[in-house]
Amino acid sequence: MIGALIVTHGNLASELLNAARKIESTDIVIEAVPLEWTDSVDEAREKIRVALDRVGTDGGVIIFTDMFGGTPSNISLSFLEKDRVEIITGVNLPMVVKFATLQQDGKDLTAVAHTISEKGSKAIRVASELLSAERRAAS
Repeated sequence: MIGALIVTHGNLASELLNAARKIESTDIVIEAVPLEWTDSVDEAREKIRVALDRVGTDGGVIIFTDMFGGTPSNISLSFLEKDRVEIITGVNLPMVVKFATLQQDGKDLTAVAHTISEKGSKAIRVASELLSAERRAAS
């Protein structure tokens, strides 16, 4: 089994986790780590470390962050460890829901991270282009 953290600016982490739990009702080993705007780097790092200890499993931990280059991502990178901790940036709701379905699949950490990353990317669409393609196909 793989554990996970969602580490974001403000309350985004908590809201993503709440929504994912409503959609996918399975028990998922995942924790939200909202970093407050007033947290120092040391405070943020400690929040992440403590949460990692809570969700750590033999299968490793995926840390989802909101955006590459942001404070949550930059601090999380210090925990990156081959086959133990992987980081995926740009978290969105489809990624968290997909994690819930893959958490107990028995796949290795890197494979699960790649599958989730692909799911998140494919979920980002420009609706007008999607609808235009459907209309052309129906004609």
